[in-house]
Amino acid sequence: MNVLEWTQEKLETLEYIAHTWIHDMGNVLDLHFPSENSINRRTACEFKEIMVDNVKLLERYNARKSTLGTLYLTTTHLIFVDAQGKKETWVLHMHMSTIDRLPLTTGGSPLQIRCKDFRCVTFVIPRDRDCQDITESLQQLSHPSNIESLYAFDFSLNDDIQKSFGWHLYDTDTEYLRMGVPSTHWALTNMNKSYEICDTYPRNLYVPASATTPILVGSSKFRSRGRLPVLSYLNRANQAAICRCSQPLAGFSARCVEDEQMLHAILKANPKSKYMYVVDTRPKINAMANKAAGKGFENENYYSDIKFYFCGIENIHVMRNSLQKLIDLCEMRNPSMSAFLTGLESCGWLKHIKSVLDTAVFIAKAVRDGTSVLVHCSDGWDRTAQTCSLSGLILDPYYRTVQGFQALIEKEWLSFGHKFTDRCGLLGTVDSKEVSPVFTQFIESVWQLMQQFPCAFQFNDRFLITIHDHVYSCQFGTFVGNCEKDRLDLRLSERTYSLWGYITKHMTEYLNPFYKKSYEHQEPVIMPNTSPQCVKFWAGMYNRYENGIHPRENIVDILSSASDHCASLEDHVQLLEKRITQVCKLLGKPDQVIEKKLNGFLSTESLDQVSDDNNDLPLKINKELIINGDTEKQQSDGESTEKDIINSNKKSDSESGFEEMSKSVPEDLNINMTLPGIEDSRTMDSSMTRSASAEQLNLDYLVLELTSVALDWKSFRNVHNCSCASPFDRFTKKFHCWKCGDVFCTRCIAKNIPLPGHYSKRPVPVCRPCYKDIRHSPSMEFSPPINNTS
Repeated sequence: MNVLEWTQEKLETLEYIAHTWIHDMGNVLDLHFPSENSINRRTACEFKEIMVDNVKLLERYNARKSTLGTLYLTTTHLIFVDAQGKKETWVLHMHMSTIDRLPLTTGGSPLQIRCKDFRCVTFVIPRDRDCQDITESLQQLSHPSNIESLYAFDFSLNDDIQKSFGWHLYDTDTEYLRMGVPSTHWALTNMNKSYEICDTYPRNLYVPASATTPILVGSSKFRSRGRLPVLSYLNRANQAAICRCSQPLAGFSARCVEDEQMLHAILKANPKSKYMYVVDTRPKINAMANKAAGKGFENENYYSDIKFYFCGIENIHVMRNSLQKLIDLCEMRNPSMSAFLTGLESCGWLKHIKSVLDTAVFIAKAVRDGTSVLVHCSDGWDRTAQTCSLSGLILDPYYRTVQGFQALIEKEWLSFGHKFTDRCGLLGTVDSKEVSPVFTQFIESVWQLMQQFPCAFQFNDRFLITIHDHVYSCQFGTFVGNCEKDRLDLRLSERTYSLWGYITKHMTEYLNPFYKKSYEHQEPVIMPNTSPQCVKFWAGMYNRYENGIHPRENIVDILSSASDHCASLEDHVQLLEKRITQVCKLLGKPDQVIEKKLNGFLSTESLDQVSDDNNDLPLKINKELIINGDTEKQQSDGESTEKDIINSNKKSDSESGFEEMSKSVPEDLNINMTLPGIEDSRTMDSSMTRSASAEQLNLDYLVLELTSVALDWKSFRNVHNCSCASPFDRFTKKFHCWKCGDVFCTRCIAKNIPLPGHYSKRPVPVCRPCYKDIRHSPSMEFSPPINNTS
């Protein structure tokens, strides 16, 4: 049976599973199964077996403990379902890094899969032939040979998100305008409009205003890959700039007058500084070795008023080997403390993270003190991107917001040509020596900053992990391609979804409850301590699938839930205070008494006594039960005409959403009540004329307000599955329904809708049953449903 036949046979079953169970990388996304034409286009081979029974999934730390089930192979995922159907393991093909067949055992043929998101799974397949077929199929599906065969070109979201949404959230001109560019000293050049000067740079380049066209062209020819010095970040306060480029083609004696003039123009663009730094992020010995290839670094004798600084960040090959050693360390079974710490030091991973942070801190301090900096490595798209983006993050609080961080990645990584396709090994045609965890190091460096400044970042670590995982998943087109030109040629904004659009629609998953906006003014510049004891091991990234070593609940999610719960209750209390005030005025309570009651100075008994002392007889009030204004004009004789009532209620209470309510109340409504409370129509004086149906509707609405807000929210603890049977792990965010207070996954919190019991009437997340209840509740007229942004 080939993949097409099996897909056609099992399509309905798998689509149901996908819509109720899919849990991919800790980020819940809708799975889209490609059409027949898409399958024929995307697969280079046919699978003899794509469903294998009696497969064992081995536990990571206990090989004797295993789970028996069925293994399914689709065009996008490898799926393992246990025999009871209660647990499923989904592995995305594009996340697979290595697929190895281990030596045969008595139980079958083991298949070990290591993933780029640091997951490692081992299956024992009964028949060796089946194991071989699956291995060969996975090797082709996980490393397609054609870039247009990537998952992003067939992936579809059932989230009411248009493909175009998110692609235009970042605009280069707007970002530089925020920094005060163009200005007297910096100007936009269109020389690279058709990518003629440098095809790995963006079209819009900002350069010193004094730099002429011959200077720009000459400097470009003297720099590796044509990557001439251009503006990356400008400090508006002191005009100090961060510029970036690639290494010069200096060799042992070559010089370029135009390049020297270009650096001098960058220095003069900062009138307050007498010198500038040229930061070479490489170890000096590596830079000297490049001179033999006709490259190298600037000759100090030819560049005046410039200080040179070497930082010592190792090359991509050292970083790749270091990460592999770290992964091997994390896969050790029951390591001793000594073995783990020794392995952590010998892999050198944290030492490399410290080197990146040290360089970023040096650049940030120089700019803070008013000195411009030019940064480069070899080709200017790896270490340069790391250090320029991190220094911007340290200097500018805007980059520490969700929107600003997306702009930072767009500017420093995507626009300036970090080779994501090559460095992430997305295609089978990529040279393995080109693969390196450069972006992973950047993400971890940001996490290190967050550990020292937890209140300075608007986003949480789930946000970082989500971005990291989707760089490799290829579900979104954001990180496909090696440069801006590649993405335009592939028309990714028309053919694929943007990761930024998806994150925007699920924003509440990524917000940091510790974030304080006051940090922008109190500490606009955050200078981290890069001492060795301050650099931590990120177990949440590299051991995320080992549930035994993590806390039972994520403290950030608990705090976020508590904050939401408090906000819901405060909103509800605000509406209750308003209703109490309105009812008390109907009962003839003085404003002073009402104010004291709301402030807690009077008991309910004393409040009732105020009215009982005046009159024990039923008080006839010619007002509507639901008053649409906060204040009512009282007639001197205690009575008012119907016309006066209508005129006094013309101002609707749009904030609380009662303007629709007032339209449904008859003009001749005169509700009469006996003290001390509102009573049902059966206990009211039958001689008083009123509309019983209208009164009942109003009473129902009051009950709806009181019951539409959950006062108690269910604890996250011991909630292991959603009502749809989707399992929860530590890195899957749990959501509360604001109406019933139960816990759901992001798929089941499908809509946002205003609750009748909230004063603000702002849309809040609710589960599907509660959403239907509110939509069909009496006197509720809501606008079209708002998609969930959680």
